[in-house]
Amino acid sequence: MAFESDKTMFEIYREKDFNKKFRLIIYTELNEHNKHTEINRALDGETIYDGFLKDLTKNDGKKILAEIVKEMNENNKAYTKEEIDVRLEKFLV
Repeated sequence: MAFESDKTMFEIYREKDFNKKFRLIIYTELNEHNKHTEINRALDGETIYDGFLKDLTKNDGKKILAEIVKEMNENNKAYTKEEIDVRLEKFLV
């Protein structure tokens, strides 16, 4: 049985300064060492997409997220919410 807490929070964002790269942050996997730095970087950026992955399929979902971020960086163009929804459909809560 899956519980409401069985999900992994993530965000795809774009840096506002410097190189304007797209980045992925998995909030629920941050630790005490890096959480403040990573969260501040994400807050300073422009949110492209955020959501929750089902924990049962999160590893496959994270692979798709990494592919999406890589492709957006290669093309220097953000995908629409709808384009990302289609690719992540079976992994989202």
